[in-house]
Amino acid sequence: MSNLTDTTKLQPIRDGRSTAKGILEHVYRALQAKGYDPITQITGFILTGDPTYITSFNGARSMICRLERDEILEELVNFYLTEHFDK
Repeated sequence: MSNLTDTTKLQPIRDGRSTAKGILEHVYRALQAKGYDPITQITGFILTGDPTYITSFNGARSMICRLERDEILEELVNFYLTEHFDK
């Protein structure tokens, strides 16, 4: 048993969904699974900040709300430009 005066330090769980890329992949798949157009729904979320554009299925809404919208845009622009211009 640990000392009651010590502070317990929790370590975050590291998984592929803790990065902007991983979160976007997870949200994309959750939206697809529920029959939504992921591009339209994610775009709506980015433009408005309204989390109801994202399904709560499989924790997708809470995951995307961990990110700032500028982080999402940065990830998308980075992916697009890397795919199209770094070849």
